[in-house]
Amino acid sequence: MKARSTVFFVLLALLAVGFGVYGTTIANAEKGLEGEIPMGAVWSLTGDAAVYGSSQKNASILAVDEINKSGMLGTAKIKLITEDDRSTKEGAIAAFDNLIKKNKVIAILGPTLSNSAKASNPIAQESKVIVLGVSNTAGGIVEIGDFIFRDSLPESAVQPNTIQMTMDKLGYKKVAVMYGDDDVFTKGGYDVFKKVLEEKGIQVLTTETFKRKDTDFSAQLTKIKGLNPEQIIVSALAEEAAGIMTQGRQLGIPESVHFIGGNGFNSPKLAQLAGPFAEGAISGAAWFIGNDTPGNKAFVEAYKARYGSNPDQFAAQAYAGVYILAHAIKTAGSADSKAVRDVLAKIKDLDTVLGKFSMNEKRDPVHSPVVQIIKNGKFELFQ
Repeated sequence: MKARSTVFFVLLALLAVGFGVYGTTIANAEKGLEGEIPMGAVWSLTGDAAVYGSSQKNASILAVDEINKSGMLGTAKIKLITEDDRSTKEGAIAAFDNLIKKNKVIAILGPTLSNSAKASNPIAQESKVIVLGVSNTAGGIVEIGDFIFRDSLPESAVQPNTIQMTMDKLGYKKVAVMYGDDDVFTKGGYDVFKKVLEEKGIQVLTTETFKRKDTDFSAQLTKIKGLNPEQIIVSALAEEAAGIMTQGRQLGIPESVHFIGGNGFNSPKLAQLAGPFAEGAISGAAWFIGNDTPGNKAFVEAYKARYGSNPDQFAAQAYAGVYILAHAIKTAGSADSKAVRDVLAKIKDLDTVLGKFSMNEKRDPVHSPVVQIIKNGKFELFQ
């Protein structure tokens, strides 16, 4: 009888372990979750990167409201605390400091810009608070430490595909290059473009630089026009990119010469700023509004119904980021930063609006990029 009882309890223990390993049930997850779970978000809501930050804020609020209403975390609710970094490194540092020390958040979404992330992420790493960057694509971000993640594809994962697809379709062999040399994102994007162009044997006729907040690009563009490139590769944020496109067309650079860029192009604000001069601009992207990915149609409809406009890539990545963090919290069955971090590091094939989403060993995202082109003021897939 004693032996049978021992076997019985051993089997019960094995079953308990099995449930823990093979499927954290909603009931198990809910046991360790209650009350409010403080989550921070740092967006550029003012300053020159507000074109990206406003949609990130909207999408993160939408996602939190959906998750709290659905009971995904049982009786626990996410409390989202949003800070404006003013599009500056100093603003991001102050926002992180406030969220970590005053609000005791377990994780922070953002900041909007890679420049700011380089400055603020070390604060979270030192405090062992998770950061999930949702628009940081420059190199050297996740390398800051093991609490730093991102769901935004790095330029190194997007631009090789962009160059290959545009080469195949447009058949170019000679390009001119322009990039901002005083910003981590634009300099990082240039570094990737430079490497890929060299690997593909594309001749670079000239490389021209500019600074953030520059408004006059006529000297660089006049030189470029005289060299007759087949395409122009640009690593720039939206405001500078719009100025480059506008002035380039006004100087007589033909529409057959496309402006090809990266993540900085992926805001509808670009077409609003440059108007008809943005037509034909091509960019590598992590998301397309018409994607047939899990929940994407519902997300687009919900965002438009609530905010009166379509979401952009930055909204989609912020929305996905909230759900990715919520999934990790639920699976961990805990709001402890280390426990949630351990789950984040192992995410594989999670259904998101970005597609099947995984984290690699470097804490970088893995999913398929796209290439899009502006036609009639809107993004379409480049095919």
